[in-house]
Amino acid sequence: MKILLLANQPERTTRLRMFMGTLQSQGHEVIVPSFGTRNWISIARQAKRIALDQQPDVVHIFNVPDVIYHGFAGLRGRGYKKMIYDYRSPWGVEFAQTFKAPGKLFAEHFEKELARAADIITTVNEPLEEKVKEYAPEKKVYIVPNYPQRSFCQKGGKIDTEKPRGLAGEGPIIFIGRVCTQEGIGKLLEVARAIPEREFWIVGGGPFALYYLWRKPKNVRNLGWQPHEKVAELLDKASLCLIPREENALTPYSTDKSVWKLNEYLALGKVVVASGVTMIEKRKNLVIVPSSDLVRAVKENLEREPEPMGPDDYRFWDRNDRVIQEVYGACE
Repeated sequence: MKILLLANQPERTTRLRMFMGTLQSQGHEVIVPSFGTRNWISIARQAKRIALDQQPDVVHIFNVPDVIYHGFAGLRGRGYKKMIYDYRSPWGVEFAQTFKAPGKLFAEHFEKELARAADIITTVNEPLEEKVKEYAPEKKVYIVPNYPQRSFCQKGGKIDTEKPRGLAGEGPIIFIGRVCTQEGIGKLLEVARAIPEREFWIVGGGPFALYYLWRKPKNVRNLGWQPHEKVAELLDKASLCLIPREENALTPYSTDKSVWKLNEYLALGKVVVASGVTMIEKRKNLVIVPSSDLVRAVKENLEREPEPMGPDDYRFWDRNDRVIQEVYGACE
């Protein structure tokens, strides 16, 4: 089967890359175009032209921003045979955080258009399944969680991470991700100031990282972005992993099945303390609390030994192989 995978920035869309690897391993021909721009109008034009040129059996659209694919349903029969809509994030809810009610109405209009045009819908978790079914209640929705590759747990090359200073061999508290308000940088620094005797490592960055970190406490080390294959080695050194988000309108849709870093931490058997996340499934070594209670939860779990993990406790991407095969089988 010839499959076209479309996303706004495919080279940075982890979920698309994971689908690509699985589909290729299942014998499909997979096309992933790169657009060379972030201009929505240009991407929209290129995506339609590529569909008409390539004539795939299936086009799989990974949402956000959904407006890019406005009118894509009109290419059915001319540019592709079947459409799959991957509802990986509620763009309307996200857009409303900046543009209030008008932004929500605008974005959800295009979410609804794609959901109704799709032959099949894929999504990440149950709350998103419920949300997208509001647009197309008759459509079949398949849940494909964001779990890491097994290879992630294999250590990468060595990293120069000196022994934590003054901690008598205790491991650091690690945060991996974008340094921004949405990912909880303010809450992370609050926790670090409340626990000055422990070292905190930030592995990540962002356009405003220097602004957020210029007055960081002395027990916070900014390691910057690291190659993904080396992140597992960094995490091996951690005594605890942190997701310090604050609650907002996206929290009900951000669950243990959708947050990539949370699942990477757990796959390595680490204790994880998280806020701004909704628990769908009880997981070993995962503690989810309100952001107002984050300092207490970190202190209580610092010395905690991780629970031993059995085979059924691990969540890896290959658990999705069967459902992805079923999704594409339904397109034949």
